[in-house]
Amino acid sequence: MAVPSVDSVVLHKSFPGVVQSGGSVDVVARTSGTLKERCFREGDYVSKGQVLFRLESTQYANAVQEAEAALNTARSQAEYYRNQHAAMQKALQADAVAKINVIQAESNLRQAEASIKDAQACLSDARTQLGYCTVTAPISGQISTAEYDVGSYIAGGVNATVLCHIVNNGDLRVVFSIDDAQYQNILGGSQQGMGNALFSNVPIKFSDIPGVTFTTSLFYSAPSVDTSTGAITLEGRVNDPSHRLKEGMYAVVDLPTGTLPQAVLVKDASIGTDQLGSYLYVLNDSDKVVYRHIEPGQLYRDSLRIVTSGLKPGERYVTKALLTVRPGEKVHPVMAK
Repeated sequence: MAVPSVDSVVLHKSFPGVVQSGGSVDVVARTSGTLKERCFREGDYVSKGQVLFRLESTQYANAVQEAEAALNTARSQAEYYRNQHAAMQKALQADAVAKINVIQAESNLRQAEASIKDAQACLSDARTQLGYCTVTAPISGQISTAEYDVGSYIAGGVNATVLCHIVNNGDLRVVFSIDDAQYQNILGGSQQGMGNALFSNVPIKFSDIPGVTFTTSLFYSAPSVDTSTGAITLEGRVNDPSHRLKEGMYAVVDLPTGTLPQAVLVKDASIGTDQLGSYLYVLNDSDKVVYRHIEPGQLYRDSLRIVTSGLKPGERYVTKALLTVRPGEKVHPVMAK
């Protein structure tokens, strides 16, 4: 036999949720060319800016050289027309040339300076296209398998080719919804809202990972109620030191609903069920077994069950031989350890 323990218990209500990552991106080609090198292994953790792919760059390197040559030519022409313009101005002061010659020289100089800007723009674009031949990670995270093998032709531009995917599993969150009435009862009734300590370490469980409980800290609630469902979306960051969780996994969120300061707790295995509901075998003052209907509450610490009515603190209940004892039977109770 045993007597119920009394403890302060945080009550929970379960809600289905799903794990989302802190961000995921498609890595795309921004220029066209043959895939020359892949610089990662599938499933690796990659850092932002890390080189992932290299495309054949010969034509883009040649374009850079041509643009550099064009810029040098434009600068030389500008220097020539600058000197010519200066000479024309001196000649005009000596009445050696007409003013129209000075105007023409100035026009040539302005065109040459504009040609420099055009050449600089072309060089910048050529260098950019050359830079696109080296594909780097836009974010940090776990990388997928490559969509194309080395030697494949990759198309860039408007219909850019997706080369791989990166998921930031380092900043996971669980997303779930509760209806408006529950939100008001659970979070709306708290002056601190999600700042309440109850919502900083909310238990979450996964059917894919039995026996392991993770925690989440709520940080976001949707600004409005979804009119189609009458529910409010909540989000919480997930503490996953083991790195076992993945985006898209389904979770069960045990959201705290309040605290029961004097909860009556019994061993869950001692509770039986019949057509009338749940019951315990209780011992009276004469050590006789008494059938007692009870109202069970939530499970606590995996092995204890809250009894909301039907049993008082200090009363004794049967914990063993539940299939052999009978109501009215006198027993010799032994306190369970």
